[in-house]
Amino acid sequence: PERTPIETKNRDIYGHQALPWSRPQAILSSSIFIKDTILSTVRPDGRPHATGIGAIWLDGEIYFTSGPATRKSRKLAHNPACTITARLSGIDLMFEGDARTGGCPLPSGWQARLIEGDAITAPYSAPSAGPPPWRLYRFSFHTVVGNATAEPHGATRWRFER
Repeated sequence: PERTPIETKNRDIYGHQALPWSRPQAILSSSIFIKDTILSTVRPDGRPHATGIGAIWLDGEIYFTSGPATRKSRKLAHNPACTITARLSGIDLMFEGDARTGGCPLPSGWQARLIEGDAITAPYSAPSAGPPPWRLYRFSFHTVVGNATAEPHGATRWRFER
């Protein structure tokens, strides 16, 4: 089931109305793959790190793959707190939350298969995922900020239950 915000805050300084969550939700739900996504994590010494990822939207959650030896997987093992940004048609989004492996469904239409435990393989993945096998991460977000890049313009923050 899709998620519903528990709080909506208008962040626009130009007099536009708060954006409804239904706007980005409709775009995200129209295709399983989310284009133009960036994952930002934190190194153990506190410095930030960002990398492009391939991400999917399924039942109101974001999923992505990563090999266990990649920099992002090592940082997420140390600290699962991260952000994901996405450029959608007419609106840019920034999601805040946590990414963890395990217990993730394989979406229909994706040619991936479980090979051991929660390790998966597929004919293709994001180049930044490293070589297979990969772990499937579920990104659970609690806050989303949207900045409209097309009419109706506006900037809004949505909060969700954790």
